[in-house]
Amino acid sequence: MKAAELRKMTLEELRKKLDEMKMELLKLRFKQRISGLDNPMAIRKLRKDIARVLTVIREKEAGVKHDGP
Repeated sequence: MKAAELRKMTLEELRKKLDEMKMELLKLRFKQRISGLDNPMAIRKLRKDIARVLTVIREKEAGVKHDGP
């Protein structure tokens, strides 16, 4: 997910998205331990997406404005 897309979301939507992503990460880690993953890079991608969401949440809480995309 792109940061520009995340910046269009409200703070409440971002927090909900973060909860969903954390639950998905938990499921992926569990599946990896039990039977292995078809795409082992999925965990890495999801972790980076979670970091993006957290960054945008912190920006919104701090009142940072973005002019770019």
